[in-house]
Amino acid sequence: MSDEALPAPSAPRLRRPTWRDPRLVVGLLLVATSVALGSWVVSGADRTVPVYAAAATLTPGEPVGPDSLRVVDVNLGDEQDVYLRADAGPPEGRVALRVVDEGELVAVAALGDAAAVDVRSVAVPVASGLSERIRAGAAVDLWFVPSPGGEAGSGPDPVPVVEGVVVEQVDVAESGLVVSDQGTLHVLVPQDDLPGVLSALGADGAVAVVPVAS
Repeated sequence: MSDEALPAPSAPRLRRPTWRDPRLVVGLLLVATSVALGSWVVSGADRTVPVYAAAATLTPGEPVGPDSLRVVDVNLGDEQDVYLRADAGPPEGRVALRVVDEGELVAVAALGDAAAVDVRSVAVPVASGLSERIRAGAAVDLWFVPSPGGEAGSGPDPVPVVEGVVVEQVDVAESGLVVSDQGTLHVLVPQDDLPGVLSALGADGAVAVVPVAS
């Protein structure tokens, strides 16, 4: 048989995909899923709400109002009820129950009634340099240093008066890395510790302020 008698091969025709083609359906589903997922991620990232942050350090017993707060927009996620929402308006008649550092979001549990605060502000004279770590909101220990009697170093040893009290206010002049010159340090003392602190302030000696490591 000669080659001329063989039928010529025909080229296969490409069929246009139809809606019944499973590959087309799967591809469209993947594209739609990717678009939906991307939209969900973007919308979730932009889902911010206005909440209050401390404009300056808040200390226990300090009244909290518009002047002590600033508004920031944050994404709270599942913590919508944990922090103080600014769209509900500023709090009225409430005080800080704990230290809230400057810029920190104000938790709802950080505010309450003044009757719930069991501390009193006590002024402690400062006669020597203080570390810059001693600032509003910092925790300090108070020690009583008796006046030396006779030879130097022969007097009674210093004794602790109260530990971990919060600094409410620092009224001293600042110079360089230390606070110098005489001034006054206001600390928040629990009522049960007031007698000991007041006795130390009235005794023959000085009250030293020691910052608590944190």
